[in-house]
Amino acid sequence: MKYPLLLATLLALPLSAQAERFVLESNALSNGKTLSQAQVFNGFGCHGDNQSPQLSWHGAPANTRSFAVTVYDPDAPTGSGWWHWTVFDLPADTQALAAGAGNPGGALPTGAHQGRTDFGTQGFGGACPPVGDKPHRYQFTVWALDVDKLGVDENASGAMVGFFLRAHALASTSITARYGR
Repeated sequence: MKYPLLLATLLALPLSAQAERFVLESNALSNGKTLSQAQVFNGFGCHGDNQSPQLSWHGAPANTRSFAVTVYDPDAPTGSGWWHWTVFDLPADTQALAAGAGNPGGALPTGAHQGRTDFGTQGFGGACPPVGDKPHRYQFTVWALDVDKLGVDENASGAMVGFFLRAHALASTSITARYGR
């Protein structure tokens, strides 16, 4: 054979292309699709179930020491978006959160904490854009972090949590769903 190095290179390509990537999945959310009533806030004129969705992920970097989950609306008419949920200090062996994990009495892994939403409370706060506004984007993101603990407490705002997440992110993966009324 004339080109053994070229052949070896071509044969190796499919193996490297199969490397796992960091992926977020949910049985309640799909990219670009409309949120269900389960993830709509119950208040501010909205009438939903205000339930955090089921989330699962795989393919995080091998050196991940903890995870965080955020839900952010960049379209909120505030000039700074709207934080709907922050969960941090999820142990590195966490692979999923059950539906309702972010609600009062929800089952979060031991050691995990929830910060304050822009509704002023801890836990999940569902979608509730202004009536007549274009449908908003809700970015559900899982962050793989290089620290065991993020270094903030439950009183931390979404912006504060976001600052520390970006400082310690190894990787992130998102699903962006929409909702309007």
